[in-house]
Amino acid sequence: QYQQQLLQQQQYQQQLLQQQQYQQPVIQQQQCQQTIIQQQPYEQQLLLQQQQRQYEQQLLQQQQYEKELLLQQR
Repeated sequence: QYQQQLLQQQQYQQQLLQQQQYQQPVIQQQQCQQTIIQQQPYEQQLLLQQQQRQYEQQLLQQQQYEKELLLQQR
């Protein structure tokens, strides 16, 4: 049981990594467009939005992961 969880945790982290790599280009494209519209300090805008999205993404995945764990423990 415990080992199973460990394995899943690793897989989960792997997925996180892959997803971030995949999302990066897409996110940057969106942000470039947004920043042009907003005309705010470019770098800062990029950073903030990127962090926000990644954070939301990780939150979602964490919740998903915890749900699965709960299901398994029954």
